[in-house]
Amino acid sequence: MLKSNFSGFSLEVGTDEAGRGCLSGPVVAAAVILPKDFTHPFLNDSKQLSEKKREELRPFIEENAIAFGVSFVWQEEVDKINVLQASITGMHRAINALKITPEFIIIDGNKFRDYKEIPYKTIVKGDAKYLSIAAASVLAKTYRDDYMAKIHLEYPMYNWKKNKGYPTKEHRNGIREFGATKYHRKTFKLLPEQTKLKL
Repeated sequence: MLKSNFSGFSLEVGTDEAGRGCLSGPVVAAAVILPKDFTHPFLNDSKQLSEKKREELRPFIEENAIAFGVSFVWQEEVDKINVLQASITGMHRAINALKITPEFIIIDGNKFRDYKEIPYKTIVKGDAKYLSIAAASVLAKTYRDDYMAKIHLEYPMYNWKKNKGYPTKEHRNGIREFGATKYHRKTFKLLPEQTKLKL
């Protein structure tokens, strides 16, 4: 059973990101403030949910949240600042996008940077412990999956619609055969045997 609150503040925001381990595409972060009485029978860490369930949950979360924000950190910026900084930057931007200022921030993971002067707590596996982080994980994942399905139409040979840019065998075979695209993260090891890759 996921908990509804960590801090006791009613305007507590949960934040999470998706796409850290991907070879292509953006890191997407989301921030969600839920009302105290928010419940949904299958809201859980988005990794535990089927794509269909996540897609059902997204409009429910958006309609019932007190506030939510989503941000994209594009692959060029991921390469520039590294993926950890991209995740934290994305979470900051998602909180910036909220229409109200939260009183407390709970973060999935164990790394964060001060955001304004708002107190915060990092929670390892927070998306499986707190509703607001689980909701943020669903939004981050669905917005990112939608984007990957869109760019799949431009480069179908990597099958991003299915693998979402993660380093699957099929994705790597695509890179081996066709090289990297403008959507690939140039600082990532795109192939296990990588020495020089035509970029």
